[in-house]
Order: sequence, then structure tokens, then C-alpha cells
Amino acid sequence: MAAYLIVNIAEITDEETYAAYRSRVNDGLKAAGGEYLVRGGKVDVIEGSWRPNRVVVVRFPSQDAAKRWWNSPEYAQLKQLRQASTVTEMVLVTGIEKEGAE
Repeated sequence: MAAYLIVNIAEITDEETYAAYRSRVNDGLKAAGGEYLVRGGKVDVIEGSWRPNRVVVVRFPSQDAAKRWWNSPEYAQLKQLRQASTVTEMVLVTGIEKEGAE
């Protein structure tokens, strides 16, 4: 069952380092089965007090696939770049089964 990584880059504290992260993260994410659904588009708050800054949503084939990517040696250095250059909130959510799917 698909899983969705939902990310809010709440604050970018080092633009140059974050740009280096963004320029290198795509290949490994795609190799792990990740597919960007949302990547920093316009945000309109329609209810509540959440005020995300830069939202990213990535679909993975499964929770396991997402966690393998997150914990992979290939992502470790990039994760450090992101963590050093941003304040980030991130959750991994399991999707729902499609009606009629076996």
C-alpha cells in the first residue's frame, strides 16, 4: 500500500546548503520508488492555525520503501545537509486501498 511523506520546510536557515540538498536529492528518491506529488507550490490556509512554509509530498510504494530510503547510506549525507540548513517537520502516512483493489 502506498505511503506519503509529507514535509514542511518551516524555515530555511542556509539557502546555499539547502540548494545543494535540493539539487542532489531527486535521483536517490526516485531510485527508491519516490514520486513527487507536491514540491513547494503555493499554500492557501483554509482552516486552522497551521502555516506551512514550503510543503513537499512524496508518494512511495510502501512505508517500508520510504523508510529504506530515509535510513539508506545514500541519503544519510543529504539528510545532514537538509537538517543543517532547514527547520523541517515531516510525517509518513499510509495511504488507503483503492476500492476494488485486491
